[in-house]
Amino acid sequence: MTKKQKKVLYRIVIAILLLVAISFLPVSGWIQFLLYMIPYLVIGYDILRKAGKGILNREVFDENFLMAVATVGAICLGEYREGVAVMLFYQIGELFQAVAVGKSRMSISALMDIRPDYANIEKEDGQLEQVSPDEVAVGDVIVVCPGEKIPIDGVIAEGSSTLNTSALTGESVPREVEPGDEVISGCVNTSGLLKIRTTKEFGESTVSKILDLVENSSMKKSRSENFITKFAKYYTPAVCYSALALAILPPVVQLLTGHPATWSTWIIRALTFLVISCPCALVISIPLSFFGGIGGASACGILVKGSNYLEALAQTKCVVFDKTGTLTKGVFQVTKIAPTEAFQNTSGDADALLYYAAQAECYSGHPISKSLREAYQAVDKANNKIDNNRVTDVEEIGGHGVTAMVDGHQVAAGNAKLMAKLDLQAAVEKQRGQSAGSDSPDGDEIGTVVYVAVDDVYAGYILIADVPKDTAKEAIDALKRSGVKKTVMLTGDSKAVAEHVAKELAIDEVHSELLPADKVTCVEQLLTGRKPGENLAFVGDGINDAPVLSRADIGIAMGAMGSDAAIEAADIVLMDDNPAKIALAMKISRKCLRIVYENIVFALSVKAICLILGALGLAGMWLAIFADVGVMVLAVLNAIRCLKVK
Repeated sequence: MTKKQKKVLYRIVIAILLLVAISFLPVSGWIQFLLYMIPYLVIGYDILRKAGKGILNREVFDENFLMAVATVGAICLGEYREGVAVMLFYQIGELFQAVAVGKSRMSISALMDIRPDYANIEKEDGQLEQVSPDEVAVGDVIVVCPGEKIPIDGVIAEGSSTLNTSALTGESVPREVEPGDEVISGCVNTSGLLKIRTTKEFGESTVSKILDLVENSSMKKSRSENFITKFAKYYTPAVCYSALALAILPPVVQLLTGHPATWSTWIIRALTFLVISCPCALVISIPLSFFGGIGGASACGILVKGSNYLEALAQTKCVVFDKTGTLTKGVFQVTKIAPTEAFQNTSGDADALLYYAAQAECYSGHPISKSLREAYQAVDKANNKIDNNRVTDVEEIGGHGVTAMVDGHQVAAGNAKLMAKLDLQAAVEKQRGQSAGSDSPDGDEIGTVVYVAVDDVYAGYILIADVPKDTAKEAIDALKRSGVKKTVMLTGDSKAVAEHVAKELAIDEVHSELLPADKVTCVEQLLTGRKPGENLAFVGDGINDAPVLSRADIGIAMGAMGSDAAIEAADIVLMDDNPAKIALAMKISRKCLRIVYENIVFALSVKAICLILGALGLAGMWLAIFADVGVMVLAVLNAIRCLKVK
């Protein structure tokens, strides 16, 4: 509890003790009135002050005004105990609501803990100086000690360590980093000392953008929240005037018909009517539900920029994906090594073929060359080191590949054109069973092929492809189980590659060889063909995806690998680039919306019944307290369920 909440709790305890003690005192008249006013003012002075300020500011009709009128009216009619009890239970409900909101903020408060307080700069004498992250320029080297947060995005210049990324991604699995790896701000360095060369200013770093997204999420209200705001605007004055009419009209009618007016009876009914009508349950629980949903999602590494997007996600029936970096890893990986029988008989196995290719490509900066080196080193990190001293006479042949001397052996690695140039196409045809002019191996394999020849003898091929993410198939299956009617993939890649990935992941529809403008056109067509009330979500990560993210009903960006433009244009950001989190976000959205509707129906139903009973004199002040505070407590308890995400 905060200090303010503890203070309210102390007032509640004191008021309860005073109320119980006074109830047993044999007093009456003015003494009884003065004694009951002590607990009343102890527990209700702030409500009376707020009601007075509202009247002075011409903002009369709110819950403070309703409580003030109801309790003051009850006291004026001699119902001292009921007046104090109404104010007491109202304050208990308000305290309960404040604690619930504080609990719902805990996940977002935990996220706020990623805000760095300082950055370490190493001075000339080797001492570390703590400076504000805002003072660090792009290209500066900062030092992050074990246990400290990384304050600014950058690339590791020196040192290796393990990073705790749970505050950003919701995942507890640590990440190993070494020189050359990109790191983002907000992660916690758990082991070694790191020196990081910054690539962004603090204001443009990941941590700053995340905090800005979360802090501004409450500015974008859902339709349900806007409905409640408008509802309360008209509802509160309506019930106030209805209560006034209930207090005046029946006694006047009784007087005109020659019966006793019984003013006190109808005024008590009007005051009971006011207490019952207080819209606290709706005004508090519905925003709390969405706030809890956003908080629960953020704890799972899903950042939602507003409750309107959380609400819209529940009605999503079509999800459109970019391919590279979204459904696939976005990096080349060796997926197959196929040495010839002759090479295996004379030179070695698949690892030997990979060794020759990786060594021959050691000077190249091409992504394919990099993937060959990484695959070779992954086989045995301790021993498989790329040694440039073992490679001589390197020659790059544009559009073909590379030739080099590796350990005294002439090695050629490249495409089918290089093999044709070396008069080895017949051997290639024999292994592949296809024309030597194609860059595709066996018919069911998709990717880029690197052919290798050793000492002018064809040795085999290595297949390199952008492979689907481990969770991509799971993501598509989960979306279909959650009620998504259509999944679509848009990509600029070739038709063969696109259809292969779509088939592997069971995607319903695929469009390939698209430019950024073509993606927008495809999304426009999908939006035109949808049914009313069905939303379309687009998931992407690149700069070229920003226009489509903005055009879709809901834009979902990959936060870890995604471009700044994509993250800015998106409505929802997945911090760990896991597409399976989309189905989880939809689950959170639907659960949140279901709880909102439950609270609306429950609160309005109970209040409608109690208002009728109160107007007929069948409901007293104690039932009114339940209809107000009790309903609010139950609605808030229900809303807190949004925080729990399995």
